[in-house]
Amino acid sequence: MAHSRSARDFVALSDLHPNLARPNVIGVVIGKTDVRSFPDRKNIGTERYTFSFTIRDSPTYFINVQSWGREEYIRSLSESFRVGDCVTIENPLIQSKEAEREEKFNPVTPSCYKLLLSENHSVVKTSSCYDTDTRLLSLLHLPVKDPQDYYSLGDIVANGQSLHGRVLNVLAAVMSVGEPKYFMTSDKRKGQRCEVKLYDETERSFPIVCWDNESIQLAQSWIPQETVIFASDVRINFDKFRNCMTATVISKTIITTNPVETVVDVYTVEQLKEKALQSDGKLDPLHGIIYGYISTLDIDENVSKVLRNRCSICRFIVNEVSNTCTFCSDVSPQCKSTFASFDILVDVTDHTGTLRSCYLSDCVAEETLGCTVHEFLMLEEDQKTALKWQLLLERSKIYFKVTLSPNWRTGLKVNLLSCKLADPVEASQSVLGRDWKY
Repeated sequence: MAHSRSARDFVALSDLHPNLARPNVIGVVIGKTDVRSFPDRKNIGTERYTFSFTIRDSPTYFINVQSWGREEYIRSLSESFRVGDCVTIENPLIQSKEAEREEKFNPVTPSCYKLLLSENHSVVKTSSCYDTDTRLLSLLHLPVKDPQDYYSLGDIVANGQSLHGRVLNVLAAVMSVGEPKYFMTSDKRKGQRCEVKLYDETERSFPIVCWDNESIQLAQSWIPQETVIFASDVRINFDKFRNCMTATVISKTIITTNPVETVVDVYTVEQLKEKALQSDGKLDPLHGIIYGYISTLDIDENVSKVLRNRCSICRFIVNEVSNTCTFCSDVSPQCKSTFASFDILVDVTDHTGTLRSCYLSDCVAEETLGCTVHEFLMLEEDQKTALKWQLLLERSKIYFKVTLSPNWRTGLKVNLLSCKLADPVEASQSVLGRDWKY
């Protein structure tokens, strides 16, 4: 992506209107469909290709984008970015949307308009959000619906077949991610399917099924028993074959990974430790916010302290000696591979104390460090040291999840869900005690 443009060159999505000449917009991709084809009515015997995606540039505003064209153009454009990437769009056509008809199959948006892309007139450029605007990164963790408007898994099971066919929101943690299955449909089209098991405090295992490649790829990035998802507009069905309720990702669905908007309680390190001590060994998983800073970040030492291999199927960390996964033992070894991901222990400190050996891993680590594993491995030692000091002791807003873990060195297992520079006013208010959780 060209970086010569400044933020003022882009039109806010909320300011778009059909009479705007040659607008340029920027946003983070929060949803995306697979490429599909339809018979071309103008040219009998040929097909037109299309795919849609949704971009967001603020907590309150996002818009659907649709592209039509030749197969080569559409497939190339679709493959050039993923959910989580930032895109700039030059000269899209701004068109009023027919809400009732279009929102039957597309995500519901606050905009009165949609954007149409033309192969001849529009230009889409993509980039990692790290290179663009860190402000956009935080939008990936904000649900597009009211974060309190969801069904618990237990509610879905209890309501049973009365919810069959309903479209609703779900907030749950990931128990396991199944291996993608590939097949051929009756009309000779390639198909795929991936089943993810979810759980919450009301239900131990609940299936959500992905049928499109985009959601399957997104699911492969989820870490079992760590990742939380807010899935807006999933379809609920009763599976007669298995005699159970299931959820299905559809074209309206937008999935928010680790939705920090649902976390509102602010703690100090001291308060968090006291809460754990008073729990008598029965502390439920606790989510909250700490305004503090990373005080230990050893990324410029031995790479084995920074990276570990995960199973490409279930994403659990593999055995270091054999480099094999012991969790998904029912899968043939020939089908399994591993990949390197961040696995860093950091200390988090505020004015009341320090939480030692907190877990900064995988995608959250990439967002915090501002680089992928591949990019990190390309850095020289002095560049890694510079990166470390760029992050150390910076006042940050840190979202966390805490669980009691007797086997963990501190007795508390702390997973960082997000770590970004804190707004000075917001942080100072927390220090003054206005937002503390008691």
